[in-house]
Amino acid sequence: MKKLGLTLIAAMICFVAISQEKQDTSYWKKGGMISISFSQTSLTNWSGGGDNAISTNSQLNLFANYNKGKNSWENKLNLEYGLVKQGDEGVRKSIDKIEYSTKYGYKNGGHWYYTALFDFKTQFAKGYNYSSEEGVDDVKISNFLAPAYMNLSVGMDYKPSDVFSAYISPVTGKMTVVNDDDLSDKGAFGVDPGDKFRSEFGAFSKLSLNKDIMENVNLKSTLDLFTNYSESFGNIDVTWEVMLNMKINSFLTATVNTSLVYDDDVDYFNEEGINKGPRIQFKEIIGVGLAYKF
Repeated sequence: MKKLGLTLIAAMICFVAISQEKQDTSYWKKGGMISISFSQTSLTNWSGGGDNAISTNSQLNLFANYNKGKNSWENKLNLEYGLVKQGDEGVRKSIDKIEYSTKYGYKNGGHWYYTALFDFKTQFAKGYNYSSEEGVDDVKISNFLAPAYMNLSVGMDYKPSDVFSAYISPVTGKMTVVNDDDLSDKGAFGVDPGDKFRSEFGAFSKLSLNKDIMENVNLKSTLDLFTNYSESFGNIDVTWEVMLNMKINSFLTATVNTSLVYDDDVDYFNEEGINKGPRIQFKEIIGVGLAYKF
């Protein structure tokens, strides 16, 4: 938790620095959003049953984009963390994400760019498969840098407008890091048992949409697709994230976040610890809270 606190403090310092920095509006476009949302359920003599619950989610999104002549450089940092407490259960995390991406493009003509892209994804804290049986220990299934995913690729980017882009790369190196002895010894996230790294070479594409679909309603969607040339070619790793942001007033906002993930190298273990093989993973979070854009 100390590491998490220091990370959030560092993120806030970055936020303040960027918001106060004098911008060269002719070439740079910078900004972001910070938000925090809460929800609470309180039950007293409630005949329908249920548990008291409280949850909170925090989010920080930053971007810095540069455009001059034929050169384009896009940078994004997304941080999210959420906690939930229900009934007599302890505090558990509900969302945990660190994502950074940088993309440089040189305009070829029309709407096409020669492009190089690097992205990095991991999480802040440990994750568990919680047991519902008394006396059965929770099972650790993830940690900071376990996993971490890195993609480095070159290709072509089609950007007809500021709203949409389609990046296609036939030359992509993907690395999976499992920097946790317990998880790497089990061969989690596709690494060989005992190894902490796994490298893959294949094709990658990223489709991005950022559009105001009506007044005070913004839709963001990112779809990542990757297939390995040498191992099980044609099996596609999918990461699809959608965020719908609805502005209520200057500070209040409502958000809907969904994430769909499929990775042929990641197995799902149920509460009894039985391996069910790869599965489609889906997460949805709906929140109302405070938000500030800058």
